[in-house]
Amino acid sequence: MNKLMIGTVLFGLSLSANAGGHYVPGVEGVKGPSVPPPGNYYLGYLVRYDIDALKAPGTDADIPVSNKGTVTAITNRFVHISNTKILGADYGVEAIVPIINKDFNFTAAGYTNEKTAIGDIYVGPVVLGWHGDRWDAVGAAGIWLDTANSGELASAGDGFKSVMLTGGVTAYLSEDKSLSASGLMRYETNSENDVGFEPGDQISFEWGIGKKINSNVEIGLVGYDQWQVSKDKGTGSTANKFSKHAIGVEGSYFSPAIGGILKAAYYNEYDVEAGSGPAPTGDTIRLTFIKPF
Repeated sequence: MNKLMIGTVLFGLSLSANAGGHYVPGVEGVKGPSVPPPGNYYLGYLVRYDIDALKAPGTDADIPVSNKGTVTAITNRFVHISNTKILGADYGVEAIVPIINKDFNFTAAGYTNEKTAIGDIYVGPVVLGWHGDRWDAVGAAGIWLDTANSGELASAGDGFKSVMLTGGVTAYLSEDKSLSASGLMRYETNSENDVGFEPGDQISFEWGIGKKINSNVEIGLVGYDQWQVSKDKGTGSTANKFSKHAIGVEGSYFSPAIGGILKAAYYNEYDVEAGSGPAPTGDTIRLTFIKPF
């Protein structure tokens, strides 16, 4: 069996098996493409991915033995949005530092282990946020660095670098902006890892439909879709391409007492197809804290 690449990164979890980049969607949700106004921001994510099964390479069928595990991440994201305008957008920068715990019991691979460490770090030198009367838009570019140890399956690092490009739009469907629909897309291209395997490019698409109940509370329907769009290369590669799809719910609350936003979301992956290696499938729970400074 090929080595699984299961890690955690900015905004979420990298949970593909021998394919895909660092980014796995499910942490942006409602109004994900809406960049905040100029200022400094801290975003803290607590994400837990519960693995129910592994899909056999090149199929959507479960490997017929018990393969369970969890990936839990505390991801720290730091964002600075300046007063500088580029192409009419607010210009900013960001960085992400994840702390990852992986706890695996994969019978199919004969592998059981648990590790906790700092994961691969993301550096984003370009964040552009546009704002209209009834819409917001984002464009961004950055790189996932190969900073963490990737010596074995439960290691925190993915063992390769990824360049990530981002674009998305939030549309406000009502005059008071209480109803919104958003779509956020990320494109990743990856370098070769330390065992001679190069994951194919992937596209991740996150969407959200939100409704503000009052000035402090918002609820919504959320989901994500992800596709590998080019073939893997090198050691252990095949022509198979992975894909995954999920749907869920989200709620958020602005707390005047702490001057920040608290969010919670749940996603269920209802369709997963593995690529060159086995792919995990399961459920994600996310808690987010957003605080301006």
